[in-house]
Amino acid sequence: MVFDHAHLLGIEPLSQGDITTILDLADQYADLNRRDVKHSDALAGLTQINMFFENSTRTQASFELAGKRLGADVMNMAMQASSIKKGETLIDTAMTLNAMHPDLLVVRHPQSGAVDLLAQKVNCAVLNAGDGRHEHPTQALLDALTIRRAKGRLHRLNIAICGDIAHSRVARSNIILLGKMENRIRLVGPPTLMPSGIDAFGVEVYDNMEEGLRDVDVVMMLRLQRERMDGGFIPSEREYYFRYGLDAEKLSFASPEAIVMHPGPMNRGVEIDGEIADDINRSVIQEQVEMGVAVRMAAMDLLARNLRARAAGNGEVMA
Repeated sequence: MVFDHAHLLGIEPLSQGDITTILDLADQYADLNRRDVKHSDALAGLTQINMFFENSTRTQASFELAGKRLGADVMNMAMQASSIKKGETLIDTAMTLNAMHPDLLVVRHPQSGAVDLLAQKVNCAVLNAGDGRHEHPTQALLDALTIRRAKGRLHRLNIAICGDIAHSRVARSNIILLGKMENRIRLVGPPTLMPSGIDAFGVEVYDNMEEGLRDVDVVMMLRLQRERMDGGFIPSEREYYFRYGLDAEKLSFASPEAIVMHPGPMNRGVEIDGEIADDINRSVIQEQVEMGVAVRMAAMDLLARNLRARAAGNGEVMA
């Protein structure tokens, strides 16, 4: 199983083979997680530090659970109450952490590129848990695993990503990953929520849900990211739901076997109707949460193998 990367900072540097390697191992961990005994020793003796400069209940919990199931010593740092508040720079924080000799550093940060900067200053493996509007690689990977398990493949599918594309790092990572895997991608949403230069991404753009969802295999809804908006991007939430919220009528234009996805947290009655979100025949939203743990286990396992291989090559002793 070859995965020749020191960090997981984004989908962009990954090849088709890299993506498949992560998903294949994640499949094995998904099976492990359904057993009575869910533990492995892949990260035994290693230290994982989770640094979340932005709140995220599900991503942080998922990484913490993944590390513990693999046998790592896991520490969560409350960055909102940390030395950052006292004026310490990101680089100072990186140097301080580096002195503690962690093996895996999981970072979420509100600024695009901050995680990449940290990775340049530390000696451990760094995983990007979301940086600004840039990328959220493990979310795209867990979405890909969910699609592959539901559809039996991850290529030549028609996939619609709907909603707040402009502010979404999830959309960006998914566009890159699904494009690498030879899928046809449609972006659906109001023009005010489409990023500039979107034509360069090799996608189709629609501002009408009926046209955008016609015959698609996957409908991926996105959260309206109010915290990243600094203007009147939509008239009102009620108007947004009327035009772009996923309900039974709009979903009827998709393929009858189409699956419905949402990275969460959901705003029911804004991006998606509650009954659609809970429809066990169409919605795979709970499966996405489940696959998140498996994908993060796989990513950390592969990075830890590289850490150990490099240490062995340098004659170092690691657990």
